[in-house]
Amino acid sequence: MTAEKPRILCVDDDPDILTYLVALLESEGFEVATGDSAEEGLRLYHQHTPNAIIVDMMMEEVDAGTGLVKDLRAAGNTSPIFMLSSVGDSLSYTVEIEELGLAGIFQKPLQKEHLLSVLRVKLAHA
Repeated sequence: MTAEKPRILCVDDDPDILTYLVALLESEGFEVATGDSAEEGLRLYHQHTPNAIIVDMMMEEVDAGTGLVKDLRAAGNTSPIFMLSSVGDSLSYTVEIEELGLAGIFQKPLQKEHLLSVLRVKLAHA
């Protein structure tokens, strides 16, 4: 019997980031669904029941990422959610990590080994 591949939902309005995440995560044995807006991300969440979710903080609107995280929690999501950010350390001043219930924040540009190790640890304990 083979184990089911962990499903990761990636939501970002930058097609280059999505292409990178798909190539990286699929090469590491993950199943990946992608959306390019908060609205599409929420729709895909309901279709795919992901094991983890990666959301860009700033998409079509400045607060679209944080709004999506709140919508996911309201929809009953219990999977770890990670935020993608290009704003560096100042993110902790603008986003209450605990309030949003984030499992972590990945800084752009993404560091492959860090991203994979964090996902593996969080999914092993989920």
